[in-house]
Amino acid sequence: LMIRRPPRSTPKPSSAASDVYKRQEDGMVEKVIYINRVAKVVKGGRSFSFTALIVAGDGKGTVGLGLGRANEVADAIRKGSALARRDLVEIAMDQGTIPHETLARYGAAKVIMKPASHGTGVIAGGAVRAIMETAGISDVLTKSLGSRNAINVAKATMKGLTSLQDPRGARDRRLAIIAAQKEQGQDEEPQAENSEKTSEAEVS
Repeated sequence: LMIRRPPRSTPKPSSAASDVYKRQEDGMVEKVIYINRVAKVVKGGRSFSFTALIVAGDGKGTVGLGLGRANEVADAIRKGSALARRDLVEIAMDQGTIPHETLARYGAAKVIMKPASHGTGVIAGGAVRAIMETAGISDVLTKSLGSRNAINVAKATMKGLTSLQDPRGARDRRLAIIAAQKEQGQDEEPQAENSEKTSEAEVS
């Protein structure tokens, strides 16, 4: 007695990105976060194009995000990679983690990022994890709230990373501002004394 098994259906191509990081010759690491197929209704039917969300970084605190659009997937990835390399930014880091907690919003997406101790790892998923690992952050706690749109979540993550400030640099800036205010106050005191003396002379 032979039992015939039903034929296996071929899996449909998924729009989710793969977990493969591509290291280029110049030391930059690129990753495809998301690929989406866009259909546009035209007179003769429907025309399809593709959008590719790419993150690029050197793993040492520099990262960029690019969204490429083209009629072919390969061209969309190439354009996204070029845009990500063009918009590279440096982020503040503190021994493999972020210096302080931050909440970033972009559209309906919200991303909370908190510093973590050494050995915690990257507690994140999807677009947030790809950006953190490409930037070189090894320990961080994150939570994505609101919209799950990959593009909005990625842009919210980039907005939060660019808003980070180094505590040491912020302290130096505050001390410089306080010193400048003190010097300005000392300069104003002699001017006030001179104005009082002139007013007394005029009265006499």
